[in-house]
Amino acid sequence: MNNFQQWGETLRLLVELAGTTAFALSGVLEGARKRLDAVGICVVGFLAAFGGGTLRDLLLDQRPFFWVRHVEMLWGVLLICALSMLFLRSHHFEATQKHIAVPDALGLGLFAASGVHQALAADMPALVVVLMGVITGVFGGVLRDIVCNEIPTTLRDHQPYAVCAFAGGWAYLGVWELGAPGWAAMLTCLGVTAGLRGLALWRKWQLPVWLA
Repeated sequence: MNNFQQWGETLRLLVELAGTTAFALSGVLEGARKRLDAVGICVVGFLAAFGGGTLRDLLLDQRPFFWVRHVEMLWGVLLICALSMLFLRSHHFEATQKHIAVPDALGLGLFAASGVHQALAADMPALVVVLMGVITGVFGGVLRDIVCNEIPTTLRDHQPYAVCAFAGGWAYLGVWELGAPGWAAMLTCLGVTAGLRGLALWRKWQLPVWLA
């Protein structure tokens, strides 16, 4: 794991920026779908963008949190929220669940890769590493849905969501253990996670439902 020092910080930051952007957009779209005001949409955007990474940093005891270390992310999310609201209003764009699914799937894959990377760098056991990827990828969306008075997507639609991040985490570990460079492991995690989520939505895959 020592070669993390050679590539980790720059690539991790790029992935966090991309994941933060994707989840912020999903939050803005969900807030717009729920007809929230401008402040409400910004709150939902911030929770979606930073929720998973903050919980990850708490569990890994990493201080200050990633968005405190990189305050430009806060300004970036605020700008994304403002520009997105202007676009939606000027184009009379009606946000739907299908529109939210695209940035949500990308954010899930990007943050799953980031969570796995951070846990690997902290020398956590393999199962903890994978679960940290799941938590990082899922929790922002959970907060977004709860604040918008929705049962979280990961629990509601019976289509694979957290399972996709779980599979992506193991794919990351497999590629990494084969000696591939870090960027390849991260892209593999992103591709497996977001790809499985996209396939699940397209093919309407369903997880088993508990029947009383």
